[in-house]
Amino acid sequence: MTQTEKPSSSLIVIPCLNEAAHIGALLDQLRPAAARLGARIIVVDGGSTDGTLSIVDDVIARDPRVILLHNKRRIQSAAINLAVGTFGDGADYLIRIDAHGGYPDDYCDRLVEEALATSADSVVVSMLTSGSGAVQKAAAAAQNSKLGTGGSKHRHLSQGQWIDHGHHALMRISAFGAVGGYDETFSHNEDAELDYRLRKAGYKIWMSGKTQMVYYPRASLSGLYFQYLGYGRGRAKNVLKHRVIPKVRQMVPLLVFPVVLLAAFSFVHWLAAVPLLLWASVCLGYGLVTAIRQRKADVALAGVSAMVMHLGWSVGFWLQLLGLGSRRGVA
Repeated sequence: MTQTEKPSSSLIVIPCLNEAAHIGALLDQLRPAAARLGARIIVVDGGSTDGTLSIVDDVIARDPRVILLHNKRRIQSAAINLAVGTFGDGADYLIRIDAHGGYPDDYCDRLVEEALATSADSVVVSMLTSGSGAVQKAAAAAQNSKLGTGGSKHRHLSQGQWIDHGHHALMRISAFGAVGGYDETFSHNEDAELDYRLRKAGYKIWMSGKTQMVYYPRASLSGLYFQYLGYGRGRAKNVLKHRVIPKVRQMVPLLVFPVVLLAAFSFVHWLAAVPLLLWASVCLGYGLVTAIRQRKADVALAGVSAMVMHLGWSVGFWLQLLGLGSRRGVA
C-alpha cells in the first residue's frame, strides 16, 4: 500500500473495563500501527477500578495519539458510538479492538489493505479461541468446534469471502454513521444486529483471509454461563427487533432449556429425562473424543464447557423472548 492509498485518518477504538493485565501491552503493540496509518487510538473505559486508567494515562503522557474517554453506559456498543461521535469527523475507518484479545502486529495494516482492495464497507475477521488454564482451554476447545458454535464461519479460518456476519474489525465510518451506529440497547450481539442493518442498506461485508484475532474465553464456568446468557438475550433481541427466523445452528441449542425443564418431570415418567441424557452424552462424549485425539487431558472438559454455553444461550434466549428477568445482559 503506498502513502497515497492510506486513509486520511482512522480511529482504533478499544472499549475496556478492568483490563490492567492487558491494556499496557496492547497499546504498546498498536502504537506503531497507529503511526503508520495516521490513526488515533481511543480507549473508552467503562469505569475500571483495577489500575487500567493509570496505565492508560502513562501511555497518553508519552504518545498524544492515545486518547481516553469515559463511557458512563459501560457497554461496548455505547463505547464505540461515543468514540466515533467524538472523533469520527474526517476519519475514514473505524478499527475495533477487544482489550482481552490477541492480535498480529500488522493486524490494522492488513485490515485497511483489504478494505481498499475489496472496497468493502466492513472487514470482519476469524476469531480463534485460546486459553491457558484448564477451564479456559476446555472453553476454547468448545468454542473452536462445531459443537460449541454450530459452524459459525467467523469461528474458523477464512480464505477471504463475502459474508453476512463476522467478528467486527474494521468499518467505513460513513457506513457506520449512515445506519446509525450500534444499537445501545444491546449489551451483547450488537455486532450481528448492526451487520443486519448494514446488509439491508446495501453495504458489503468482507471476511479477511489475511489476518485474524485470538480471543481468550472466561476462566470460570460461571463466567462462561453468564456470558452466553447475555449472548442468548442478544440473539433474541435481534429476532424480536428485525422479525428474523434464527438459523438452524441457533435453533438446536434453543431446545436445551426446554429439555432441562422437561427432565424435571422425570419423577412422573423416566422418558422425560431421555432428551437431557442424550444431549449430555453427546457433549461429554465429544469432549472425551477430542481429548484422546489431541492427547490433551484437560480438553476432556470441553463437553462440560459446551453444555454450559448451550444452557446459558438457551436460557437467555427464552427469557428475553418471553420478557422475563433483567433485560440488561452481562457486559
